[in-house]
Amino acid sequence: MLQPRSSRLKSDIRALVLGSALMALPVATVLAQSTLPAVSVGAGVRTSFAHTETDTTPEKTEADDFELNSARLYVSGKVMDNLSIMFNTEYNTSGETIRVIDAAAQFSFADEVNIWVGRFLPPSDRANLYGPYYASHWGVYRDGIQDGYPFETEGRADGVMYWGQFGIAKVSAGVFDIAGLNKGSTDVMTAARVQLDFWDPEAGYYLNGTYYGDKDLLAVGVAAQNNAGSNAYSADFLFEKNLHGAGVVTVEAEYAKYDGLGGYPSPRTTIGGASIAYNSSDGFYLLGAYMLPMEVGIGKFQVLAKVSKAEYDFTALDTDVDQDTVEVNFNYIMKQFNARLSAFYIDVDYDSNIIPGVSLDGKTYGIGLQVQM
Repeated sequence: MLQPRSSRLKSDIRALVLGSALMALPVATVLAQSTLPAVSVGAGVRTSFAHTETDTTPEKTEADDFELNSARLYVSGKVMDNLSIMFNTEYNTSGETIRVIDAAAQFSFADEVNIWVGRFLPPSDRANLYGPYYASHWGVYRDGIQDGYPFETEGRADGVMYWGQFGIAKVSAGVFDIAGLNKGSTDVMTAARVQLDFWDPEAGYYLNGTYYGDKDLLAVGVAAQNNAGSNAYSADFLFEKNLHGAGVVTVEAEYAKYDGLGGYPSPRTTIGGASIAYNSSDGFYLLGAYMLPMEVGIGKFQVLAKVSKAEYDFTALDTDVDQDTVEVNFNYIMKQFNARLSAFYIDVDYDSNIIPGVSLDGKTYGIGLQVQM
């Protein structure tokens, strides 16, 4: 029995469409295989206005500055299933230069087996592993304690590292080249870190100074570095609790000692034309923050305070110098690390002036803005 013409026409059309689709499958497969891997591109900016008062001799000096503190470009992507690449740059106004801060091949075979090769943050304290963009406070690395480990640029060093996640434990170890750091040695530097997260886990190698309540944290970590008999080591702690309707509480602390390796370059003095730096330093800081639960406009308010003490040992001068630092922030958190505004106060005070008649004490008041995408 013959089909009506319209039915035969519809059948022919369906057959044509199906045949075309089947013929196109090999072409689609080839196109999918030849597609380049996805690349992630991001950027970050930190900018501020600050009023600084310095106790110089013969009178106090004051300065007001608008500053582009930092600008970064982030690029990352997968080369293949087990291999990724990370490439990040930093524009720093102190030298008006653009520097490569991260450039690494990242092999990942399992949570327990990851190998990084290139330039990146070596095993060190939590403060180095979160950097200025993922710290909870504005005035990072002003206390003589945080991130005193030696580095090539922005906390980074060139080398190779293993890291792995084993349940609550995150471990990392590597060897790094510090010949360019003017430390008087061409030996490689070894570095290692062990961290335990007793509550929520922290994914990945790089860390945060806060999670703004997205995680409940009870984390402790220890790190050490060694080069030609000189050492640096630290212990850090992070507690964070989301009180669910009553705000978020954060407590961070660290103790660090730099024994001939790393540390900060000041204070220093000159005797007979020779620059004399301290031989070792150690100290601690304690930071507390509370983010209010209610939203105001497009964000939430957070209050933060940080106190620290660092001691510098000048063996050649047979004296020690203590640095006390106090920081207070009033933060407006719009989109966590991607959009936040900080009103900050930082007071640095030394108990002794190793250069007669010259003081290094100072106070800074300011407003800082951080945005990322």
